Amino acid sequence: MVTENMTSAFVEPNNAPAQPELLVSAVLHLMSHYTANNSQETQSCVKLASVIERHLKALAELPNLAPVLRATCQQLSEQWAHVVERTMPPPEKFNFFSRMVAGARSA
Repeated sequence: MVTENMTSAFVEPNNAPAQPELLVSAVLHLMSHYTANNSQETQSCVKLASVIERHLKALAELPNLAPVLRATCQQLSEQWAHVVERTMPPPEKFNFFSRMVAGARSA
């Protein structure tokens, strides 16, 4: 999803690197909210799933994290990316008549 280096987004205000424990804690908290809110509004769930995916990706890119935890975060990040893709609303398709009416309104 996001191609930029995510670790820079998780730096404390004094430029000290974020503590991995805080990121793990945050992502677990977000995941619990996702499950609790999954039956509610779809749009907020997509946003929450996207944030979870980004947190996991940031954790996977931390060089001081244990290799097994980095690999797990990488795998989970990819799985959450698929959740985001699946839950995104499909693009709206317009038929010829709809395009004509929309074009007439904007003119």
